[in-house]
Amino acid sequence: MKPIAIKTEPIALSQFLKLAGCIDTGGQAKALLAEAPVLVNGEPENRRGRKLYAGDRVEVPGFGAFTVEVVKT
Repeated sequence: MKPIAIKTEPIALSQFLKLAGCIDTGGQAKALLAEAPVLVNGEPENRRGRKLYAGDRVEVPGFGAFTVEVVKT
């Protein structure tokens, strides 16, 4: 699993997908979530506004698995 660093939590799933490189814009999140069975902590998720916190796992078909990691600056 690849860790994706964020500065503050929570982060919306759509923003997380952008940081992970799965999509280029937040608007593409809706289409990705409609097409692919994205899993958050092992459960299917289709809400692009889903809030993610440190330690959450996100699995995106074709892109891999990611974890949310908070870094303090």
